[in-house]
Amino acid sequence: MERKNIKTVCVSNMRKIPTMVILFFLFSILSGQESEKDTPALKDRLFYGGNIALQFGTITNIEIAPVVGLWLLPKLAVAIGPSYIYYKDMYGSIDFYGGRAYTQYVVFRDLDKFIPLGVHTSLCLHLEDEMLSLDSRLKDNTSVSSGRFINNTVLGGFAISQQIGNRSSVNLMFLWTLNDPGYQIYSNPEIRIGFVF
Repeated sequence: MERKNIKTVCVSNMRKIPTMVILFFLFSILSGQESEKDTPALKDRLFYGGNIALQFGTITNIEIAPVVGLWLLPKLAVAIGPSYIYYKDMYGSIDFYGGRAYTQYVVFRDLDKFIPLGVHTSLCLHLEDEMLSLDSRLKDNTSVSSGRFINNTVLGGFAISQQIGNRSSVNLMFLWTLNDPGYQIYSNPEIRIGFVF
């Protein structure tokens, strides 16, 4: 009888091991640091950057979107910043402005360790939420502006990041619109080049 109880206790403890392993891995991912003294100072975790787009000709498209961000964990960053887009074609001009916030997770810090091609780039997942004030002409399909309205666009995709300095990098992003606000502001995919320093 006592042996059966020991066996039952051992089996029930063995069932807890996968849960403990999962919790251990989740804790490891979320903590990201071996100890508190390994955590860099706040000023070392802050980053700045954004993207600028310039197109001139039959269609003029100017976009300015600076960001300030913070590395929460060694592989997880968040950023926020304003956005301004000016667009002009043969039918007229229009401008959008607002803000965006994004989170980025580094899947592979150095792709060369997994695919030895001599390319030392990072691969990141990117999720962004953008709120823009749009001209009502987009909503009503008229040439007369009667105000503005707010449009929320969620973008998701991936980024390839190439280090160009100790704290700076160039990012090539491929983003898709994840919701359908009804106003085609972005192409699918939206391709962006941004800088972080």
